[in-house]
Amino acid sequence: MKNWNWLAFGLLVIGFSSCISQKQITYFQSPATDSTGIIEQITNRYIPTIQPNDLLSINVNSLNPEASSFFNPYAAAERMPSFQTVNGQVPVTAVVGYLVDTQGNVQLPLAGKIKVLGLTSAGAQELIQEKLKNFLKEPTVAVRFLNFKVSVLGEVTRPSMFSVPNEQMTLTEALSLAGDITIYGRRDNVMVIRETNGKREFGRINMNQRDLFKSPYYYLHPNDVIYVEPGKARLAYADRFYTILPSIIGALSLIAVIIRR
Repeated sequence: MKNWNWLAFGLLVIGFSSCISQKQITYFQSPATDSTGIIEQITNRYIPTIQPNDLLSINVNSLNPEASSFFNPYAAAERMPSFQTVNGQVPVTAVVGYLVDTQGNVQLPLAGKIKVLGLTSAGAQELIQEKLKNFLKEPTVAVRFLNFKVSVLGEVTRPSMFSVPNEQMTLTEALSLAGDITIYGRRDNVMVIRETNGKREFGRINMNQRDLFKSPYYYLHPNDVIYVEPGKARLAYADRFYTILPSIIGALSLIAVIIRR
């Protein structure tokens, strides 16, 4: 009986296995001429700027907390983590904030409309802080993006959409959050889909090569979509499974008959 069990196991292994080389799954490969200890200058770090329809958290403080609270109508809601859900749905209170209008303005109590289009969060902080000096004593302002999210799809362990609390995420960080590319995913042709200025870009990155760090798609932008397509091994896996399924069923049926005897 043990022999028949090993036979069934062997059939499963033969049916599901595919030839995948180490070179296909190794990240950050260097040219043969490279030596260890290489240091590269980081030159393409991405800093997001405020665009129409962005959702901003604007937190105001001053020497008079009671007066400051007038400028923080969303403070209680913003303390709720954006990933918290109720019955599988994100609560409306988890995503409230100051919406940037189509002209690039935010509307603050008393201060009115403030133009923040094209500014970084640090630049917006300085501008709003200066405007609020007319209403508060020594105000301090903190601005951050609430709608910086990226999506990871395809041959990864945990496809999902991820919030970015610190205004910066790299491709490698997003793939790590998604549980990494599966053994069947193509590392040499990862797609990043990006919408910029009314246009949709489709960038390609080879995760096997070290020059991926120089790609304009390595630092992710808000609402980027990462897609990892299946490789030939995944297709072969599916084809072989359905091809040998009758054989596996037959072998298991034969084992069952022998066991009964």
